[in-house]
Amino acid sequence: MALKLLHDPKLGSLHVAGFMSGSGTNLRRLLELQKTIEKNEGASPFKVVVIFSNDMRSKAPQIGRKFNIPAILHDMRAWYKQRGANIRDLVLRIEYDRETVKMLEPFEVKLAALGGYMAIATAPILQSYIGVNVHPADLSIKDGEWRKYTGANVVLDAILAGERTISSSTHIVEVDVDMGRLLMISAPVKVNVPAKTSLDDREQAERIADEHQERLKEAGDWIIFPRSIEDIARGKYAEDENGLLHYEGKPIPDGVRLTE
Repeated sequence: MALKLLHDPKLGSLHVAGFMSGSGTNLRRLLELQKTIEKNEGASPFKVVVIFSNDMRSKAPQIGRKFNIPAILHDMRAWYKQRGANIRDLVLRIEYDRETVKMLEPFEVKLAALGGYMAIATAPILQSYIGVNVHPADLSIKDGEWRKYTGANVVLDAILAGERTISSSTHIVEVDVDMGRLLMISAPVKVNVPAKTSLDDREQAERIADEHQERLKEAGDWIIFPRSIEDIARGKYAEDENGLLHYEGKPIPDGVRLTE
């Protein structure tokens, strides 16, 4: 069965656009990895060539200045307001995303690293780039035929469902939100609910979930997000004619699972 690399290193460095909406902590970890590889190896297999943000309040300009990378801001709220439209209008989002792709054309981007990009990407982005997203849940867990922990508040959902551990997942961004093909699942983080804590109390449950999500960022998101992109750039990920992902030549229907 013939395999096609998501990126062939023989073609040169993988050009990445970092998409973000807020503080950009995921993107910072990717940029730090790039610098570490450059220091150790002389060159990195991937290069973040531009930062894009849909929110004027984001820290994209600060990150751009720190790492000497151009930052493009395309304020989504203002864009929709000018058109008298609801920001949730995904039909109109296609036009917005088409403008975004046009803005990024000079940078010859192949991969969009969606690190805390708080907007649904539509066809112009999905068809132009390999989109990689990180999600704070183990997306291999299913409820019947469907993924169990999708959407917002998934750390809380997992804790309330009685999960003993939680993990993060990276996946290819595709049409259905959080339903893209899995790249990598982080090592598990143990769920620890203190004695005398009632998860029936919504306020207490949300506090516990917030604490676990912060732990998961460090042990999950910030590890697998940059590593997934590095591994794509190094030619470790490929797909067959049916779209099934392979890692180092082996099929990974549920992604690569880290144990530590």
